[in-house]
Amino acid sequence: MAENTHEAWITGIGIVSSLGEGLDAHWQALNTGKPQPDVSTHAPYIVHQLAPIDLDKQIPKKGDQRQMEGWQRTGTYAAGLALESAGIKGNTELLARTDMIVAAGGGERDVAVDGAIMTGLAKAENPDVFLNERLMSDLRPTLFLAQLSNLLAGNISIVHGVTGSSRTFMGEEAAGIDAVRIALSRIEAGQSDIALVGGSYNADRLDLLMLYEFGGYNLKGEFKPIWERGAKAGLAPGSMGAFLVIESRKHAEARGAKRLARLSATLSDRANRQQPGQSELALARMWDKVAGRLTPGQHAVISGACGAEPATSEERNFFAKHPELAVRATGSHIGHSFESQFLMNVALAALAVSRGSLFPPCDSSGVERPMQGPLTQAVVTGVGHWRGEGLALVEAAN
Repeated sequence: MAENTHEAWITGIGIVSSLGEGLDAHWQALNTGKPQPDVSTHAPYIVHQLAPIDLDKQIPKKGDQRQMEGWQRTGTYAAGLALESAGIKGNTELLARTDMIVAAGGGERDVAVDGAIMTGLAKAENPDVFLNERLMSDLRPTLFLAQLSNLLAGNISIVHGVTGSSRTFMGEEAAGIDAVRIALSRIEAGQSDIALVGGSYNADRLDLLMLYEFGGYNLKGEFKPIWERGAKAGLAPGSMGAFLVIESRKHAEARGAKRLARLSATLSDRANRQQPGQSELALARMWDKVAGRLTPGQHAVISGACGAEPATSEERNFFAKHPELAVRATGSHIGHSFESQFLMNVALAALAVSRGSLFPPCDSSGVERPMQGPLTQAVVTGVGHWRGEGLALVEAAN
């Protein structure tokens, strides 16, 4: 039987979050099992703030840094780390044919300007004239362009020289799932040799906290790990950037690249959640498609559960029917980042299988249990806080 030279290898990983920068920092923090979210800056809301990073390392021009918003700087930085990890940063010829797939939200509001306009509007003699004047003079010229998620891809192209084809996905958690799915599909079909795939999210935003509070999604008050939240359900946003370099086996071997892990499958679904239990059924459908590939005793689940209900309870119900699984909800450690959550979890799954072990449980609910023996496969789950489900299978290199 001929070897599949179009199988997809993960050859580069760039991650930043509240746990730090890079694979070693994340592995060390995950193994401590002690999340340290920020419970005071935006109290009563809980946010996992981005750890300090030196932007100059990956975005050397101050002008480039200034024209980006927080989510763009984080994503561009993580993309640089991924290119370094894969050994292709600065390789002009290779970057010119590296495809790029980005999952991201819209631009960031200028909360100070919004507040000033709203305050002045209430006192203005002619509100319509006042509003038009303020919109013309107070909003920065790039504000409306900043609403475009493809600006992140554009900044990565400018800073790092990635100039192959470019695709951008919006749509919260489902965007990240589809970014990985499309990358894998193109590589397996022979339509792409190498791709930079990722996303980023800035959780330190009052406008987003307000929007998610309107939906009743925010975790407030006391912090608890994902599976322990119960009646105090809610999500804690997390700032992060996650990028992967994914390439065909043939391409990676030709350039002597090291394989960190293999991306074997990515599935997506969008259950009709008007009826209870549909997310659980969607997970079951996707699980059935990869279950036959799993080695007993050597696989675990890296869960993207966010803490919001009823999505988290439905995912928990699915795991209850598979008590043999060792499950880890990374949201307890790094918070929830919507578009980039699935991408980060694929990265952490690749990290875990490359180390051959699973990091310890983070809660006392019983959902997460210790795992004995080697880890060779990780199933990544993603259940959106209000729509979208996905699953990926990541396998060890050997």
